Amino acid sequence: MAGDIGWLNALPPEAAEQELLACCASRQWAQKVAATRPYPDVDSVIAAAVTAVCELGWPEVEEALAAHPRIGDRAKAELSEREAAWSRGEQSGAATADLAVRRELAAGNQAYEDRFGHVFLIRATGRSAEEMLTELRKRLANSVLDERIKVQSELADITRLRVRKLLGDK
Repeated sequence: MAGDIGWLNALPPEAAEQELLACCASRQWAQKVAATRPYPDVDSVIAAAVTAVCELGWPEVEEALAAHPRIGDRAKAELSEREAAWSRGEQSGAATADLAVRRELAAGNQAYEDRFGHVFLIRATGRSAEEMLTELRKRLANSVLDERIKVQSELADITRLRVRKLLGDK
């Protein structure tokens, strides 16, 4: 039944953390969200998940970023099939872009990584490759601090969507 959270509330802590890591790859985040169970409803899980992302320190954000492929790249081999499928779906706008846009995204990804030291993170769901490329170019001008704030916001958005998927899949 979509939206049923009883299964998540009933899991042992380690199993709940493992399920939650599909939504955000920070171990600290998964531990915190699992530890604040039981949740009364889906909205409560999502609120706790987003709050926990916003409370992460930068090292934990970087841990979560390490699980995200570059925009336009294939999902990382170490991801579960579920996570890889989610990533492919989220990035479908980049996958269908023409060759010139894909090349510009690849170059932009490299410039971003050279500048900030981590993958460019954006909630790709519902965005075209051109929209993501425009945002990438704009964010290259950010200060490191402003970009970290933006990355954490994007991570919260992605986590919100993935928690919904996780709870809807059961």
